[in-house]
Amino acid sequence: MYLYLKAIHVIFIVTWFAGLFYMPRLFIYNVEANQKDEGSRKVLQEQFGIMMKRLWYGITWPSAVLTLIFGIWVLFESGIARIVFLPEGRWMLIKLIFVLLLYVYHLSLHKILKQQLSGRFNYSSQQLRIWNEVATIFLVAIVMLVIVKQNLSAVWGIAGLVLFVIVLMSAIKIYKLIRKK
Repeated sequence: MYLYLKAIHVIFIVTWFAGLFYMPRLFIYNVEANQKDEGSRKVLQEQFGIMMKRLWYGITWPSAVLTLIFGIWVLFESGIARIVFLPEGRWMLIKLIFVLLLYVYHLSLHKILKQQLSGRFNYSSQQLRIWNEVATIFLVAIVMLVIVKQNLSAVWGIAGLVLFVIVLMSAIKIYKLIRKK
């Protein structure tokens, strides 16, 4: 039973991340539609609004909820819940902190969705491009913790994550320069 629960949990993680990766892209396209003529802008933003609502409420939110339900179930079914605060379970405690922060990120996207659907565009496309990569950072950190577990050195783990963030932000800057040309 445990492996089936774990498989379902991973499936919902994948669909949740699909939404977390694509939603900011739709925000970016929606912001950039403001630069179009009025007719095009109206059509594009109506279409993006439909796409955002379907993705968010049809895939992303349900996947986030089911990820949480099955994640808690797996946590207790596996017995890991008993060792979270012990040295051998510290990796899971850190992972759970990252997961909590991922849900905060999820809620931040929900806020941006509500703003954009009401016609408020508080962030530039460049800011949203940067915000889009936050999910990637969480994904890398969480997967590393799950796979490497207690064999991951805290110093090397943090250093690796910081280096990854630097590379990611550099790639965004390079992409911005290329787009301007």
